[in-house]
Amino acid sequence: MTEHWQLDPDRYFDPNPSQRRIARELYEMVAELPIVSPHGHVAPRLFSDENATFGTPTDMFIIPDHYVFRMLYSQGIALEDLGVPRIDGGAVEKDHRKIWQIFAENFYLFRGTPSGGWLRQELVEVFGVTEKLNGETGQSIYDQVEAKLASPEFKPRKLFERFNIEVLCTTDAASDTLAEHQAIRDSGWSGVVLPTFRPDAVVNLDAPGWRASLQALSDVVGYDVAGYKTLIQALEERRVFFKSMGARATDHAAFTATTGELSEAEAEMLFALALKGEATAEDAARFTGHMLMEMARMSVEDGLVMQVHVGSFRNHNTKLFSMFGADMGADMPIAAEFTRNIHPLVSKFGNDPRLTLILFNLDEDTYARELAPLAGHYPAIKIGPPWWFHDSVNGVRRYLDRVMETAGIYNTVGFNDDTRAFPSIPARHDVWRRAAANWAAGLVVRGMIDMDDAQEMVGALAYGLAKKAYKLTEIAWPAAG
Repeated sequence: MTEHWQLDPDRYFDPNPSQRRIARELYEMVAELPIVSPHGHVAPRLFSDENATFGTPTDMFIIPDHYVFRMLYSQGIALEDLGVPRIDGGAVEKDHRKIWQIFAENFYLFRGTPSGGWLRQELVEVFGVTEKLNGETGQSIYDQVEAKLASPEFKPRKLFERFNIEVLCTTDAASDTLAEHQAIRDSGWSGVVLPTFRPDAVVNLDAPGWRASLQALSDVVGYDVAGYKTLIQALEERRVFFKSMGARATDHAAFTATTGELSEAEAEMLFALALKGEATAEDAARFTGHMLMEMARMSVEDGLVMQVHVGSFRNHNTKLFSMFGADMGADMPIAAEFTRNIHPLVSKFGNDPRLTLILFNLDEDTYARELAPLAGHYPAIKIGPPWWFHDSVNGVRRYLDRVMETAGIYNTVGFNDDTRAFPSIPARHDVWRRAAANWAAGLVVRGMIDMDDAQEMVGALAYGLAKKAYKLTEIAWPAAG
């Protein structure tokens, strides 16, 4: 006999009765607020066509989600057996029920993990599943989810509305035509889906497929981006276009927070070396550091919020990368340093109120030592929420404890889900809201703040800070083009 699956209404709250009572009260105040999702990787194609679907349960939960298949891979389950497509087009499992069964039989691996919490909440609250997912129940739950996905109420636009999403921002390459965003605007649908400008593929000289990305940029701007000067021109033009399409922010991934200005001649030389295939790792790092300076300059001029994600050794598993490509769950955190590395950028732009620079990092040690002091001083700097490996109840608590004393919460930007898995968005925001409520309740029971303060702080963390930081306080569609 299978167990009944239900969610504890007080999940993630402290066991101390006083703190739990206050946490529950604070959470209930923000639980139904609209969702602001200012940074993520959901594909805009899901919303460009009112008849778009998520595909099968396996398409939705397993094949595209590296949070899921990395855990299964860690236990020796081959990605081919999970239907993850290979670069060379080699054979992978096509039977989605069989893939789902593997997932169900191994669902116990996710016990106590953030992914397990999100998946459980999705299945229970979104799909109405009442039995625990395991080998015995796998096929019946597949049937249930499959039937739901086939119904009109489970099309992406309908779930967007059901989830009470006020705005969702995607992440789009500098060369993207944004045709799918244009289709959303032209459709007359009321959902707000905005692009985000991500130029990594052309500004990081060591990015996989850099030459192909450069050609794609050349194609979209209509001239050959054959040097540093034309690269800057193309990026400035694309930012204007993205902003005309409603973009509020840019996004940049860098191995470290290194910044530093090059002369135009130096930048041209490094670009030319890259074109000849002769740029070294050090050359690429210097160019990326310079381009972060240039991106900050452009943000001062055009007002786009600048996000910088630092501290990931991407594609650590070289064998997996060669077979399956990027984003296969093999990115690993590294130690990072900000105070010295970002000094050139903040020396030039950190005091300018026109710049909003949101810093994300995978090295938690930097929260109290570097990020909070930087954000607690420079008007331009804000601290992004706990990211990736730290997007969890414990991660949120550690983050808030470490940044609050020096930066306060008002130099943070609330929450963003940073997800590719659209149905997990409500669960991810719910974890943040519960963890924030529990953290603020802890301050109340220790006499550090009163309930009025706590209510305002939790409201800001759940909703207000993200809207303000990402300039979403007055959301309006640009005129359809």
